[in-house]
Amino acid sequence: MAIRFIVKEPDEVLHKVAKEVTKITPNVQKLLDDMADTMYDAEGVGLAAPQVGILKRLIVVDAGDEHGLIKMINPEIVAKEGEQFGPEGCLSIPGLNGDVRRAEKVTVKGLDREGKLLTVTATGLLSRAFQHEIDHLNGVLFTDIAEKVYDATADEAGSNSK
Repeated sequence: MAIRFIVKEPDEVLHKVAKEVTKITPNVQKLLDDMADTMYDAEGVGLAAPQVGILKRLIVVDAGDEHGLIKMINPEIVAKEGEQFGPEGCLSIPGLNGDVRRAEKVTVKGLDREGKLLTVTATGLLSRAFQHEIDHLNGVLFTDIAEKVYDATADEAGSNSK
């Protein structure tokens, strides 16, 4: 088990576009494993490689549903449907939450850790997690698109709005 340091805002790596992974090496596979360990240790639902300081298009997500842990290389959203609106937080922006509008259902395509095509259709929290993590790969944080940002520890959600 290898826990990596989670980069925090305003680190510039969080605002850069990650590079496509062109070759799946043992180092890429180890990074995916480390990212999963780091996500679970931090009690998160997802983690993108830029959040551990690496500008590669890699994500891990686990929304606690029947899909379990998903490790994906070069993920891209190929279909979106519907709308959901609700709170999000981020391991790279501790203490803040925001109300974010996302697609209710997404289909995401990428590669698994062995380089095989992986397609996942997700709804609810898993859909939100995929969109959030793929945004990270494009240098976009939830605070960039939230309709309202607030202190996650405040008694009243609207007390410290953006």
